[in-house]
Amino acid sequence: MHALLPTTSTLPLFDVAASRRIEARALIHSPDLMERAGLAVAKLALALRQGSGPVWIACGPGNNGGDGLVAARRLTEAGVPVHVDHEAPAHASLAIDALLGLGLNRKPSLEMQATMAAMQTCGAPVLAVDLPSGLLADTGQPAGDHAVRADHTLTLLTLKPGLFTGEGRAHAGRIWFDDLGITPDEVPTADLLGPAAPPHRSPTSHKGSHGQVLVVGGAAGMQGAARLAARAALACGAGRVYLDLMGQPPGEPADPGRLELMRGRLEGLPQAVGVVGCGAGLTIAKALPELLQRLPRLVIDADALNAVADDATLQALLRARPAGSTVLTPHPLEAARLLGRDTASLQADRLAAARELATRLNATVVLKGSGSVIASPGERPAICASGSPALATAGSGDVLAGWLGGLWAQQPTAPAHAIACAGVDQHGRAGEVDGVLRAGDLIARLAAQR
Repeated sequence: MHALLPTTSTLPLFDVAASRRIEARALIHSPDLMERAGLAVAKLALALRQGSGPVWIACGPGNNGGDGLVAARRLTEAGVPVHVDHEAPAHASLAIDALLGLGLNRKPSLEMQATMAAMQTCGAPVLAVDLPSGLLADTGQPAGDHAVRADHTLTLLTLKPGLFTGEGRAHAGRIWFDDLGITPDEVPTADLLGPAAPPHRSPTSHKGSHGQVLVVGGAAGMQGAARLAARAALACGAGRVYLDLMGQPPGEPADPGRLELMRGRLEGLPQAVGVVGCGAGLTIAKALPELLQRLPRLVIDADALNAVADDATLQALLRARPAGSTVLTPHPLEAARLLGRDTASLQADRLAAARELATRLNATVVLKGSGSVIASPGERPAICASGSPALATAGSGDVLAGWLGGLWAQQPTAPAHAIACAGVDQHGRAGEVDGVLRAGDLIARLAAQR
């Protein structure tokens, strides 16, 4: 058993159907699986309980409840007072949520909801077994109006996607994992991202060895967004970074605060990685056809995504691009526009929405938000567990787009999916701070962790 985050390597995620199949086969060879699970819960409970009061264990009718009952027996054997009931005892030292777990497929009953509410107000830390009750394992969304908000979650046997995207992180608290000694024998549903190696830089390399990035955007009044993207590409290590600022008169510097950045146009940079749309406004729609047809690699963000959503011709040009040559970086509202649906229905199943959009537009999609999802045609999707609310600030998305462009410039043969996975995870790790992180400071943190 170990605390899971931050990840040190890429890990497999398994949805409900796969987890159940793995569990069924594991029971054939390991009939004591529930005993192992309950013992793991008891061990963690001993470490987490606060004070000398009883450990309250609320057990449901299924395997999750069985794990809780085994934990109760183990804790009793260790001399710990235990209260197994749906009603809270006085002065509980820990509340263990063993109500629903993986078996949830509908809104919890009124009785279950009452117990869940009592857990939140009992004054003790809450440990969820496998999943916080009421949280859907595949999507990370509550099945009804509420789900348990645990302080800790011990997920067992397999890692479930819903713990890491949607509302999962808000409900799971600190996530612990115990594989119970079982190696999954299925292809994963998705990957949980771990750190990627930085681009290799030869001792004999020069700026021409590390590619070019062309940032197109920055309409009048919005040039800061494009400059943030360009600064991020430069900090990432791209050899040359050019700005095509749509709202800037000729002759002015690209960025007075970063004189390393240059002004440039598509005509002189046919092999550059394009980072298109940051602060671009409505005028980007006229430039997009040529950019889509001429640049070999593209990162499309912000206003360029909205332009694509509004124009069937642009969508066709996007679909016609070679596989692995395009990254789209929408937030949920932009993704909903591209799919022609409302944001709530998209957020209800982020993995499915990202896969649908990737297939529809023949592109790698980074669906941003808590537990950003990376999906590409023909590739296993990935979820990023790094990041924090500090990234919920103006300009952080522009920094991500530029950073992806900078990574890709240095690795011209890398597919879009690999670039997106590496860049999103790095961006998230750099954003793991308390409070709010300004976008300019985020660039500095990204550069420092290379």
